[in-house]
Amino acid sequence: MQRKMDVTANNLANVDKTAFKKDTVAFKSFPELLIHRMNDDGIGWTPMGSFDISPLVGKLGTGVEVNEIFTRFEQGPLKHTKSDSDLALNGEGFMVVQTDRGARLSRSGAFYLDKNGYLVNSQGFPLLGESGPIKVNRNNYVITREGDVYINGAIGNNPEDAYGKDANNWENRVLLDRIQIRKVDYPRHLYKEGDSFYNVTPESGPMKTFTAAENPPEILQGFLETSNVNVVTEMVNMIEVQRAYELNQKSITTHDGMLSKLINEVPR
Repeated sequence: MQRKMDVTANNLANVDKTAFKKDTVAFKSFPELLIHRMNDDGIGWTPMGSFDISPLVGKLGTGVEVNEIFTRFEQGPLKHTKSDSDLALNGEGFMVVQTDRGARLSRSGAFYLDKNGYLVNSQGFPLLGESGPIKVNRNNYVITREGDVYINGAIGNNPEDAYGKDANNWENRVLLDRIQIRKVDYPRHLYKEGDSFYNVTPESGPMKTFTAAENPPEILQGFLETSNVNVVTEMVNMIEVQRAYELNQKSITTHDGMLSKLINEVPR
């Protein structure tokens, strides 16, 4: 219950984080034991074989343990921000960001243009295209639903050349790059690193590209994916965990009192 409370509290703490994916705790019970009455003969014998004459009292549970804490990758609601640097994935898949630890998967599309013209996240890590980090000029890039990045070739992608949206007539539209969109075979086994990053593991499998037949996700420019945490559900879970914890605590206290009374009343 303590582990489940920690996971629930973490989900609630990140309810407003862009593209946050909630975690779920899975429990596993230990094998149950059959309880027989003591001081009775266990086996009776007949000419045809044997039979159990030890009365069965019932079953004894031996407890549970946390089997797995896994991430649920259901898509969160999309929010329209009207910012050209904000991107959202509509469908399964991940964008790729180049961090100081290597390439990492991410669903968070909250990017902005740094002083050098690169699309970077809040930590300053660049978004990767098929040819490397994406460098564009402000008000001179359009990203299609397929992830193609187009610029006006007459303006170029030098960040020092400032243009307003109204001054860009897109007469010389050229393809600059395509945003990397990747998938893994078993996303529930991805390792969550924080800051909306995921790293591949041997269980998840390596990063893979989408084929046209696999229905790759759409990239929506000017949108952000919000958290998939439902506040009401998590609050109900928190109340249930608190009550279950108190019930177990009371059961242990009651059992301890019964044992103490039994030991004190046994004739010596």
